[in-house]
Amino acid sequence: MEAILVKELSKHFFKSKKKKIGKRSSGSNTIIRAVDAISFTVNRGEIFGFLGPNGAGKTTTIRMMTGVLKPTKGNIKIFNHDVWKNPIPIKQITGNVPEEANVYLELTGWQNLMFIGEIYGISKKDREEKAENLLRKFELYEKGKMKTKKYSKGMKQRLLLCMALMTNPEVLFLDEPTSGLDVQSARIIKQLIKEFNEKGMTIFLTTHDMEIANELCHRIAIINRGKIISLDTPENLKKLTQEYLAIDCYFNEAININGFEKLTSVKEVQGVKDGCHIIVEDVNKALFEIMEYVKSNNLTIKQINTHQPRLEDVFLKIIERGVSN
Repeated sequence: MEAILVKELSKHFFKSKKKKIGKRSSGSNTIIRAVDAISFTVNRGEIFGFLGPNGAGKTTTIRMMTGVLKPTKGNIKIFNHDVWKNPIPIKQITGNVPEEANVYLELTGWQNLMFIGEIYGISKKDREEKAENLLRKFELYEKGKMKTKKYSKGMKQRLLLCMALMTNPEVLFLDEPTSGLDVQSARIIKQLIKEFNEKGMTIFLTTHDMEIANELCHRIAIINRGKIISLDTPENLKKLTQEYLAIDCYFNEAININGFEKLTSVKEVQGVKDGCHIIVEDVNKALFEIMEYVKSNNLTIKQINTHQPRLEDVFLKIIERGVSN
């Protein structure tokens, strides 16, 4: 069953340009198509990833889907309710954690949750029980009586998730939920996304973290310049670059990757901690060249692995090629 249906969704902005001719001014409007006639569905109970480079249209799309920004044209339905024609039922069944939102800084963590629960008409007994359970689950219970202006960014992000979950939403929108977080907070959020999804919650997720997208998402849509250029499972997306293989080399000392970029068998090189990530076509030829280079430059390999490209490699190739499914 479809949880979300998006059809021919567009958002256009108009940028005004003015020219001064003598004492007179004349102007014209330029149309910026932030989102350009995109269509997709999100199945009930899936984690749907929405990926793209900066400025691709991700946040604009999620803001239209959550009723914050009105579309130029197109339709959005969540469990058959039109987001713009029937906003009240939508608010009752969805939770939203936008990238740039913040908690109420002069309130404690507990008071933030009580406030949200009261807004949605949850009884005092139920909201207290729900708030305690969420604060414990997100490892914030001990800080529940502290004003949130003293919270770290990771704690605030976890509290925002608690606030979004106070109403037991059927659909949860997460816009970059782990951006800039410490390892512990990111791990907690990732684990809880899995847990809530396993209980049947549908999750719409935008992220720049390819590891999270690969691990969590059932399907992924890639948007660039306002258009969806690919939509499939992570595994099927990886098949789009199956002609390539990857080699990870790790060394005992710091290295300069420029030399690897000059090898004839190498398509692309990315520096990683203690080594480099190399994309190749012919793994045998590449391994021979890499070992010759290592030997001639007196480098010491600590570890070397070959594998299929990562989702990050696939993402970059799809953006580069403009692949469309």
